[in-house]
Amino acid sequence: MLKPASVVGVLLVVFVVPTLFEQAGPSAEEFAPCAVSWDAGDSLIDLSFLLEKPAGKDGFITVKDGHLATASGERIRFWGVNFSGQGCLPPKEDAPIIARRLARWGINCVRFHFFDRPAPNGIIAANRDDTRQLDPEMVDRLDYIIYQLKENGIYVDLNLNVARSYKPGDGVKDYEYLGFAKGLTYFDPRLLELQREYAQQLLTHRNPYTGNEYRNEPGVALIEFVNENSLVEAWMDGRLQGLNTRKNPGTWTDITKSYAEDLTKLYNAWLQKNVTPEVRRQIAEEAGVDEGELIPRLRPAEFARASPLRFHTEAQFYMAVEKEYFLSMKRYLKEEIGVKQLLIGNSDHGHGHTGYPIVVGTSLLDIVDGHVYWQHPSYIRDPQTGRTIGFRIPNTPMVVDPLHSTVVQLARTPLMNKPYTVSEVNHPFPHQYACEGIPILAAYGAFQDWDGIFWYTLTHQQVVGKEPRIAGHFDLAFDPVKMTQLAACSLAFVRGDVQTAREFVTRTYTPEQVRESIRLTGRRDLMPFFTPGFPQALPLKHAVRVASFDGPPFSEIPFSDENPVVADTQQIKWYVKRGTAGLVVVDSPRWKAVVGHLKEIPERPSQLGVKVENEFAAITICSLDDHPLTEAGRLLLTATSRVENTGQKWNTERTTLEDWGNAPTVIEVVRGELELKEWNAKRIDCQPLDANGRPLGPAFQASPTDEGWKIALGGQPVTWYLLTVER
Repeated sequence: MLKPASVVGVLLVVFVVPTLFEQAGPSAEEFAPCAVSWDAGDSLIDLSFLLEKPAGKDGFITVKDGHLATASGERIRFWGVNFSGQGCLPPKEDAPIIARRLARWGINCVRFHFFDRPAPNGIIAANRDDTRQLDPEMVDRLDYIIYQLKENGIYVDLNLNVARSYKPGDGVKDYEYLGFAKGLTYFDPRLLELQREYAQQLLTHRNPYTGNEYRNEPGVALIEFVNENSLVEAWMDGRLQGLNTRKNPGTWTDITKSYAEDLTKLYNAWLQKNVTPEVRRQIAEEAGVDEGELIPRLRPAEFARASPLRFHTEAQFYMAVEKEYFLSMKRYLKEEIGVKQLLIGNSDHGHGHTGYPIVVGTSLLDIVDGHVYWQHPSYIRDPQTGRTIGFRIPNTPMVVDPLHSTVVQLARTPLMNKPYTVSEVNHPFPHQYACEGIPILAAYGAFQDWDGIFWYTLTHQQVVGKEPRIAGHFDLAFDPVKMTQLAACSLAFVRGDVQTAREFVTRTYTPEQVRESIRLTGRRDLMPFFTPGFPQALPLKHAVRVASFDGPPFSEIPFSDENPVVADTQQIKWYVKRGTAGLVVVDSPRWKAVVGHLKEIPERPSQLGVKVENEFAAITICSLDDHPLTEAGRLLLTATSRVENTGQKWNTERTTLEDWGNAPTVIEVVRGELELKEWNAKRIDCQPLDANGRPLGPAFQASPTDEGWKIALGGQPVTWYLLTVER
């Protein structure tokens, strides 16, 4: 591990890794079919003992001692997935199948996302010239899947404004040019009115299957206002300049000229009310305008040379607008509609720039939230139409770059005495090292004592009866590696098999430091904390929190180099070898893991020997009862590596796909052996499981050794095994 003074050495790794990991790719015979089927019936895997049934049986989820808790006061962590778009609205006959499978996999919360779209992709009526009515059939589907989730012990997170686009009858100015209207939803009166109307329609709707209106439904735990939508961020990213002249411009778009003019007027009105005439005069003089003229707003290219007075005053304005939005929406939902759920305003999601000016506003609500993706695809768009025509990813392993890992990126956001959730995270397909993502974040999420992790996304479409092919970057439903890991890693996070950090390191910022962090955008050596003097590796050693955005000022935290980086509980170690290999080792009594380059770095958890042929793999083993591994009667072993579609074809550099391939999915089988040391047993039976948790082939016996037992891996094309121990 490197302290900030040595960061440059680590950063060089990031730029050379694509060459170091370049390879010809696997031959076809290294992969074997391993298909997920959502109508496969029950399995030998059932982790639903982690869930309370029905969800909310004692009342609403609340906050106790800075963490999520049930109505009875018992701590709860959410291990969840997203449903997106049409995936939120399965046919009613499919809903029980989906809910039962998720419960058996240990999923205890589902985030309903991207369903504020016209039917059949959402719940808004498609046969009108506005977006102000809900579609009865799609709402009925929503009601029924939520009912089935509740009955199986799975809570719900409802998102409000995510992907709504507008029509002529909505009375929205420039409606065809807005995309999802990001940024505008914070201040435009008509868009604010439509948001409140939609929230009222949805949250006062009575679900006939549960008998409750959503505002009174304890199975709904969370309500989110907006998604990856920030006025402050839009200012930082240059999306408030008023330059868009293209219809249907997509998600991340500049606003139109008329809205830019509205925002400038709003800014000047705010100046009149909130700063002295002398301050206005100085800002106007710097901007080159005469007294009485509108003061123009800064563009990102002007940030660096702007005076502190002008820059900080304008930053205060955007932050004030966001604060008022969150507080007014909270008042409306709580006081006028009467919702009883916990509220989330927005997520801290862009780790290429600071997130603190955003979190200052979101922290006014019940929960602070974050999003992150390891090497999110960079999309190639047609310059004429704006349509996506391709993608690129670096396709390098996270284990060799711990300082920019998903763990470290997410760790910048949590606050003391405030629940923290991660409502979107993934290693997007087709990343060939994706098997590292879920076990690493499950272990460190428990170590950091976060309150929820939601993987994005289970699906955008229907799943029951569909072909087992991974059709998008983010869909998990037909990924046999990620679905296997979701189940096994629920134990590490929900049950708390990985111990919480012994020490919590806090930091504080002044309001000036929060705003000034905006001008640090582009400083890769400061990513993701944008805090000079903060060691990026600290979250791998201790839990970290922000204690205050009102001061005192942050000062440097001393930190020494380590390799491996060892968590203060001694249960997690992160090794990096010359920037070309990495390994994360988790060693707790009931849950152990080795993730990364198992050949390059020989370290293993106690009581576990691992010897595999694969260059890169993730292996976890966990107790299925309350006993330590060495005393458990049933254990779950996962052995995972690469996953692809049949016939999938990479480009030469392995940075994009020339052919996404067809069904079924295929896996690189993990071959080798696992040695269980100091295991007191008379016999261990090992049952290979297919991707659906059903027996695949006969069980086999582990072989006794001088130190314990040896399990042969790779006899069947599987990602997991159920171990039964006779003592």
